[in-house]
Amino acid sequence: MGIIKKILIILILIVAIVLIAALFMPKKYAVEREITINKPVDSVFNYVKYLKNQNEFSVWANIDPKMKSTYKGTDGTVGSISAWESEVKEVGVGEQEITKITKGKRIDFALRFKKPMEDNAVGFMSTESEAGNQTKVKWGISGVMPYPMNIMLPIMKMDEMIGNDLQKGLNNLKAKMED
Repeated sequence: MGIIKKILIILILIVAIVLIAALFMPKKYAVEREITINKPVDSVFNYVKYLKNQNEFSVWANIDPKMKSTYKGTDGTVGSISAWESEVKEVGVGEQEITKITKGKRIDFALRFKKPMEDNAVGFMSTESEAGNQTKVKWGISGVMPYPMNIMLPIMKMDEMIGNDLQKGLNNLKAKMED
């Protein structure tokens, strides 16, 4: 048996092992962070429900000052869309649409990423009243990594990668709201 044939067999075995392993790997991810803000729930909710305001505290919006943003629909209502375009890879091209609003409690989003890779995810921001006129804000993103790309999920450390950006955004929100 020639050396090329042996190398080919080894490569086929490696690919087969990876594809089989991907069958057993998780496909879903969910990342969530929270913070307490020293403001009443109504003022916090009425600020975060507007997509334009999210650009004021979102880490991703602040990475590229040249990012182009466009808005469709009535901001702060179901169906409104915020779209972004950036040459910076970490920002890319995509859009966010408000899909549901539970007044004073929660905003749900559809996230559609177009570049650097196509992907869909869902996100939410929730507000909950706490003692002393404080508000607990939760921000989360979840999605599905399709087979066989899901083999990358453990390596990508989505919780850490996305979670750090969510936490920085929440810290920015806290600073802005308490200013």
